[in-house]
Amino acid sequence: MCPQRLVLEHVTSRWSVLVLMALEERSYRFSELRREIGGVSEKMLAQTLQTLERDGVVHRDAKPVIPPRVDYSLTALGREAAAQVRALADWTEQRLPEVQAAREVYDEGRADGA
Repeated sequence: MCPQRLVLEHVTSRWSVLVLMALEERSYRFSELRREIGGVSEKMLAQTLQTLERDGVVHRDAKPVIPPRVDYSLTALGREAAAQVRALADWTEQRLPEVQAAREVYDEGRADGA
């Protein structure tokens, strides 16, 4: 797989999009982020954050306190990626009625042809 495709896959995966959009607002602790996103397992969120951290999109700040405190935030690269993802999310929200209408036309055509 080419490197660009891999990065695109990392940034646009189901959970990455939601992580980027949440972290665009502010930094979060792991449990806060999990609640904010909703529906993501601990394991999946951890893997997503680790992947985005490796790609230089997310910053993990582990504080040496008891109990341990880890905060996640976007890097400059992450803020840029989040802005691009946000633009796509905004487009999706604006164009959803047209997409739904197109789906209905398509489904009706498929049903008539069956």
